[in-house]
Amino acid sequence: MSKNRLLVNMRFMDMALNQFRIASDPGVTPFSACDGDVYVYDPAHILYAYQRNENYPIRNFLHSVLHCVFKHFYVSALVNQTMWDLACDIAVESAINDLDLSYLNIEKAKEQIQFFELFQKKVKTISAEKIYRYFMDEKLSQDLVERLSVLFKGDDHCLWYLTEEQKRKMGLYTILGGSAAVEDGKNGVGAVPGRMLLLQGWGDIALRMQTELEVFMKGQGSGAGLLVQNLQEVNRERYDYTEFLKKFAVSMEMMKINPDEFDYNFYTYGLQLYENMPLIEPLEYREVKRIREFVVAIDTSGSTAGELVQTFVQKTYNILKSTESFFTKINLHIIQCDADIQEDAKITTQQEFDEYLAHMKLRGMGGTDFRPVFAYVSQLMDKGEFENLKGLIYFTDGQGTFPGNKPPYDTAFVFVEDGDKAHSTFNNYNIPSWAIKLVLRKDEL
Repeated sequence: MSKNRLLVNMRFMDMALNQFRIASDPGVTPFSACDGDVYVYDPAHILYAYQRNENYPIRNFLHSVLHCVFKHFYVSALVNQTMWDLACDIAVESAINDLDLSYLNIEKAKEQIQFFELFQKKVKTISAEKIYRYFMDEKLSQDLVERLSVLFKGDDHCLWYLTEEQKRKMGLYTILGGSAAVEDGKNGVGAVPGRMLLLQGWGDIALRMQTELEVFMKGQGSGAGLLVQNLQEVNRERYDYTEFLKKFAVSMEMMKINPDEFDYNFYTYGLQLYENMPLIEPLEYREVKRIREFVVAIDTSGSTAGELVQTFVQKTYNILKSTESFFTKINLHIIQCDADIQEDAKITTQQEFDEYLAHMKLRGMGGTDFRPVFAYVSQLMDKGEFENLKGLIYFTDGQGTFPGNKPPYDTAFVFVEDGDKAHSTFNNYNIPSWAIKLVLRKDEL
């Protein structure tokens, strides 16, 4: 009944509402629980909730569905479970309240809204990740956490933290496969989708919801703003700075056996025929991609100075330090610049990098002009400082003057989002067409 009510009134959620394998089992949880694949509930809990208010089962089912749409179930083992659960519940319940639909109204919604209006002044972008980080920084009292948990609770999150093996041991997939009625027809014991396939499925659903929700909002006239905000957050493209940096790799010959070009038939035949003498020696060279020469430019104007810059340099160092992306000898220039070149630190070894980080000081703090860096690098190239400069990475806030012509190497401008600014702001950096844009967040560094 609850699912049908939601389907009739929220057509943009049709895929999300029919995504689960559903079964009743009071042994899993005294409430209802979902992990993106299975939805298990206690019948007594559903009936008791319906007895209190017929809107409760509808709202609680939508609560679980939105957890999956926002991918809240995909959580690190290192997360503080209590605070993550609370943050996810607040994000979901606030989005439901924002819809302002009569069949979703319950008694405690008014108290939730009162808390949310005060809370929204502190966390401007409402998503589970932002709320969680705020709570972890603020260190809420245990009493407040317990009161808020009761106020915003809509389901049980126990399945989020169990491994597939633990779920099998508790008989979850057996229940879904046959001993309990499977309501959506997806039978099969142990038919568990791959983790990444499951996430991809919910990602596709979230993208479709975001598109169709625009039509829904026009029909409603208002509401759904927080739902859209959370969908923008979950649909936001994530970037891997490690993989990004590898794009600046160059091909070099390394003294290493190349198994792809080695014929074991002749090799073993030679050993058999001549005992210790193989017919063909293995090739000792193969091309591998390693980072060798590039430039890191740091915008040291007032808007980008501080701890964030050092975090960026440290992250770059950590990537370079890995054995798969670091030559024994490198040629790295770390250039600090505002409107003028303030410092050029040449790094050739890990020891020099360690020394640089230990005594790194930001210099400049003036205006921003990108042209001096490119002019300076051109001078270095003319002097023979680089043999094969692959690229330049410019860490900046984007507010400056760009060079008019494309340099003879790849160039990337790296921006870090300010969490208090709107999502759309960071898709509008006015960079040249020949440059690569990478927008990161602090937690992605």
